[in-house]
Amino acid sequence: MDDLNALLEPGMLVTHPSQPDWGTGQVQSNIGGKITVNFPETGKVVIDSSRIALTPVFEP
Repeated sequence: MDDLNALLEPGMLVTHPSQPDWGTGQVQSNIGGKITVNFPETGKVVIDSSRIALTPVFEP
């Protein structure tokens, strides 16, 4: 589940697949399988990439 998460870098935009109401968050860090994301509706959240596959957001 963490293959795509390993590619996430600070500054990238993501959404949480089971928490769409959190909005689009910005990756702050990705260290050792722990991804810190700043979501506009929730604030900073640390995601365990072995449990949750974040969805990248690509804006034109």
